[in-house]
Amino acid sequence: MLESLGQVGALTGSPWIYAVVAASVLLDVFVPILPSGVLVIAAATAAAAGTGAAAGTDAARDQVPSALFLILSAATASVLGDLAVYRLAWRGGPRLDRALARSRRLRAAQERLGTALTRGGGALVVLARFAPAGRSVVSLTAGAARRRARDFLPWSALAGLSWAAYSTALGYFGAQWLGTRWLATAVSLGALFAAGAGATYLMRRRPAVAG
Repeated sequence: MLESLGQVGALTGSPWIYAVVAASVLLDVFVPILPSGVLVIAAATAAAAGTGAAAGTDAARDQVPSALFLILSAATASVLGDLAVYRLAWRGGPRLDRALARSRRLRAAQERLGTALTRGGGALVVLARFAPAGRSVVSLTAGAARRRARDFLPWSALAGLSWAAYSTALGYFGAQWLGTRWLATAVSLGALFAAGAGATYLMRRRPAVAG
């Protein structure tokens, strides 16, 4: 993780930071162990620190990442990743159906998601975005269950935007309030993991989330 943060720090003066964040968020729906949240927070922390250092210097200000652009790139990548898994699952065919049938966790998620979307309770999609691997499970089951894109994608967009804004705000305001960059990053990551644990608890506690 420290190595990842160091690499992000080296990229914060380049527009490539947005591409790196977007690629990580896009791919972690397929590989949930990718540290996309860590990258977003680290970049936002650098944005806050850089904004203070660059005050009054136009050239320096142009070299720090923008919190707004971080949110937009992360949210857009989140929706695109969800859509990719949704479409793959939609076209999965009998093999995917058999895989889902063998997994009690995926079957339960499919049932909860189907009920939630039918009732307009897409808040489950938003909640799952904060839970570890929840985004992957929800996108997969929505596609496999042949849920309509117009029922799923608006909630996916809201989920991606909420998660991206929350993660960016943690890093940005944490750096402004705590001052020390490493402390701000550590506290922000703790808050992000706490949100994930809370989301997981709520998803397991409630059999269906109604809107």
